[in-house]
Amino acid sequence: MKNTSRPHVNLDKLNKLVALAAAIFLLLQLFLPIAVSAAAIAGRKFTLGSSQISASTTYTFASNALPTTGTPVKSVKGEACTTASGSCTTPTGFSAASADISGQPSGLGAASAWSDASDAGNLKITHATNSTNPSGAVSIPWTTVTNPSTTNTTYYLKVTTYSDSAYTTAIDTGTVAVSTANQISVTASVDETLSFCIYTGANCAAGGATVALGTLSASSHAASNFGTNKMEAATNANSGYVITYTGSTLTRPDQTIPANSGSTQVAGTEEFGLNLKNNADPDVGVEASGGSGAAAAGYGTADSFKFNSTDTVASAASSTVTTTYTVSYVADISTITKPGAYSTTVTYVATATF
Repeated sequence: MKNTSRPHVNLDKLNKLVALAAAIFLLLQLFLPIAVSAAAIAGRKFTLGSSQISASTTYTFASNALPTTGTPVKSVKGEACTTASGSCTTPTGFSAASADISGQPSGLGAASAWSDASDAGNLKITHATNSTNPSGAVSIPWTTVTNPSTTNTTYYLKVTTYSDSAYTTAIDTGTVAVSTANQISVTASVDETLSFCIYTGANCAAGGATVALGTLSASSHAASNFGTNKMEAATNANSGYVITYTGSTLTRPDQTIPANSGSTQVAGTEEFGLNLKNNADPDVGVEASGGSGAAAAGYGTADSFKFNSTDTVASAASSTVTTTYTVSYVADISTITKPGAYSTTVTYVATATF
């Protein structure tokens, strides 16, 4: 006959095994680490004062309000890495060893007493006694941080907040990408300039090179005996320009009208001169206009005329836009001045000093 009885179960032994398993489970809960994921910081960014390689510059972290608001933050770390995830390698040349905070952070709870604790590869602040929960937008300003030494290179700052001052118990975290970049050098050059023209027409373009004094009178120079030409000068030279002239007084083959040495022209007296002023006797000329140029000594007094070859007649002490000069020529004769055609050629030279 077949034995159909069931195997005997030792309930006492089974209960002991279940109790042992429960105890082991409880011990595991107490002593094995429990993985907790830190919340992601939103709206996070790092603003660099400069992207130039090896520059000592500012790094300012900013974000929206921290996601975990019920736990006081006692330290924050920004770890500089060559990659966004995985093990961290500090970018070549990066250093926060000389870093400091340029002001107290905001949004982390306590409004004061935060201190910098940065080291070579990490931007760090700490406040071991902070008991105020974080609130509002976050800003942490670091200064004197040295950028990596490789240009056009992306690197990462992994920011983590901690509930302790030893940077061990993470609360919130987030990674920010930043980059070095080439500095663009923009160059340009400015050529040296000197503009100088002399004319008797309406303007430089109209030209003209003859000043006709007409038929000279020994009795008066109120209506004749004078004429004008214009000069225009401009330069970008640092030391400006001088205008000099050369030439002789009015002459004919066997007669010369003496040069005025610098005085009023007297009707009936042989003399020839010029100036760059608005004169009343005779009524000729206008004042220089535009720019910073001016008539030189001996040629800048109204009603006083002079002719002395190689003299400076006008100048500007520095770079200047166009100054327009009117050169007035006056000739007087006596009753015994020999008749004939008198003439001279006056050459003006503008010299700029750069």
